Amino acid sequence: MKVFNKNIKDFPAYFTTTLAGIGYFPKAPGTAASFFAVICLFFLNPDALVLFTLVILAIIAGIIWTPVIERNDGKDASHIVIDELAGQWITFLIITRYSVLILLAGFLLFRIFDIWKPFGINRIQNLPGGWGVMLDDILAGIYAAGVLYVLSYWKVL
Repeated sequence: MKVFNKNIKDFPAYFTTTLAGIGYFPKAPGTAASFFAVICLFFLNPDALVLFTLVILAIIAGIIWTPVIERNDGKDASHIVIDELAGQWITFLIITRYSVLILLAGFLLFRIFDIWKPFGINRIQNLPGGWGVMLDDILAGIYAAGVLYVLSYWKVL
């Protein structure tokens, strides 16, 4: 695994930003990280304050550690997936109940916004360092949260 081939002082950055190696998943590491985030929600079922705290911690860690990875591996390297974790969790911040259907819909909505990058998401990722990497997924999570909330409110889900 690549994370162990780097300078030992960079290990915390690689361990954190790749979510302990999930970022090295051979196909679609961002999707794997998003799926991991949803599985965590399913099993842990955190209340809103805990989830908000975890989102803030993920965002801070991503902003701090991403420049280390980019210095070694280039801008927004595919194995940086802490941004998917934060964005996926943001999708569920305003949802008061989790069901398998809501978790699946939130997962799909976030992935759609993250991959297609509409409504300014594509431009915001050009910000320097960890800011651009994190903010595009934060915005995708906010958009997905809005759509998920409307679908949940109108009992579509």
